[in-house]
Order: sequence, then structure tokens, then C-alpha cells
Amino acid sequence: MPVVAARRAVIINSLKRKISRDIIADMPYEKVSLHPVVQLADEVARIGGRLQAVFADAHSGSGLSKMETTILMSVAESRFAPTVPQIGRSLGHPRQVIQRAANTLIAAGLLETMPNPHHKRAPLLKPTSTGEQLKKQMSARALKAADTLLEGIDFARCATLARELHELRRDIEASLRSFSK
Repeated sequence: MPVVAARRAVIINSLKRKISRDIIADMPYEKVSLHPVVQLADEVARIGGRLQAVFADAHSGSGLSKMETTILMSVAESRFAPTVPQIGRSLGHPRQVIQRAANTLIAAGLLETMPNPHHKRAPLLKPTSTGEQLKKQMSARALKAADTLLEGIDFARCATLARELHELRRDIEASLRSFSK
């Protein structure tokens, strides 16, 4: 074990040198975790907050909550009609939270259910024509906001990061599944 601890100390010291003072200064706490997963979680949360601010106008005026907007977008952009539990697992939210939002969207005429041949109690969700139209309007406003944001950010870098984050999410999900077995 002392060899492992020594290697860990070398890695940590190397990471300390690589972390810029600007990054540390931006963090709201005095002690900085050097574990890359903790840093990743922190950066994703910070980026998420900034992106929500950028896209807030795109979704305003729809009358939908953030969760309802997320569910409508998830269903409309899915390659196949998802179920509430599938959406919950994908987004990392409890099924009940997704179900409440889906029920609101169904009542508003933005989503509809279809029988699920694989499960009696978990119907498939699909957007109605009204839901598709609202999604298109919100997406058009979101694209304008994204284009404005990209005036100062490299498009290719964003595309690469999005792909890498998608791959990382899949790896994390696979790892979590293996822990639960």
C-alpha cells in the first residue's frame, strides 16, 4: 500500500501544478478537490447554470415549467416513443417527478399516450401536433440563443465536448449498472 499512496501523491502533486490559479479562484470554496470526477461535477453544474440562463428566453412564454419543457423536448427528440420510467432513468429524476410533468403535458394536449406492447402500465409517450409545434418554436428561439453564444466560442470545440460528455455519460451509466448487480 505505501507504493500506491506514493504514486497517488505524485499524481496529486502533478495535478496541483496543472490547475491554474484562475480555476481555483473561480471556485466558491476554500479547499479544492483534486479528484477529477468531483471537478467534472462542479464544472458541469456551473456550465449548466450558465446555459440555463442563456436559454431561459427560448423557453419563456411557453407556459411550461423547466421540467415540463425538458420532458416535451425529450419526447419530441427521442428516436422512439419513450415511457415515463425511461425518461426518468435518462435524466436521473424519479419516475414520479417525470409522471407529474407528463400528466400536465398530456392534459395540456402537448403529449399523448400510446399502448406499449412491452408493458401494460407504462404507456409510450409521443408529442401531439400542438406539442411538436411548440417544440419547434422553442427550438428556433434556442438556436438563435446558441448562435449568439457561439459568436465567442468555437463551434467545433462545443461539438467535440458534447460528444465526449455523451460518451462519458454512457460510461458512467454502464458503471452504475455494474455496481447495482
